Amino acid sequence: MPSLRVGSETNPIRLAVFISGSGSGMLALEQYAQENQVCFEISVVISDKQSTGLAKAECADLATELCLVSSDESKETRRREHEIRIQKLLDKYNIEAIILSGYMRLLSAEFVSDWEGKVLNIHPSLLPKHPGAHAHRDVISSGDTQSGCTVHFVDAGMDTGQIIAQAKVPVFENDTEESLAQRVKVEEHLLYPKIIQDFCSSDRIRLSSS
Repeated sequence: MPSLRVGSETNPIRLAVFISGSGSGMLALEQYAQENQVCFEISVVISDKQSTGLAKAECADLATELCLVSSDESKETRRREHEIRIQKLLDKYNIEAIILSGYMRLLSAEFVSDWEGKVLNIHPSLLPKHPGAHAHRDVISSGDTQSGCTVHFVDAGMDTGQIIAQAKVPVFENDTEESLAQRVKVEEHLLYPKIIQDFCSSDRIRLSSS
């Protein structure tokens, strides 16, 4: 697959946003696009679950696709078949890059290789510290006084891809997972759309070959 072209306002990069939950990050990205001159468009929102985020996307007049995971086969077979169906949707909408926004499934090495350098994710910690699904719990348990969020390229590992940008927040002694999550989410919704715009509007943000 060729490298990502540089988008423009008249010829924007066609994005697929993958979600699994509430879709708050997806809505923040769409709001950013409505309020600014951008070089991308959300062509489709894809969810692996019947999530509230899908309903929100529909209310925002975005195309949506529900791609449920089969429960009839082995784990690897399910993932392979699921990604085949996802790829068909990406072809249907002529997608050029993928934005993970609260998407809770690990993508296979084969899928990531096919889309190398064209899949971004945001994780609610200062990677490489505290990867995985329980970042806020792990931050609080560690006693860290600082947390935040990280935008990174996606590779075959869990939150191990090349880091693009980070934003930091303080961690207070009386924080709960919920209070810390809300503080981090504010920064996520500010940082991610700006990085996505930079990613689509120039070739400054690209996966390193080293």
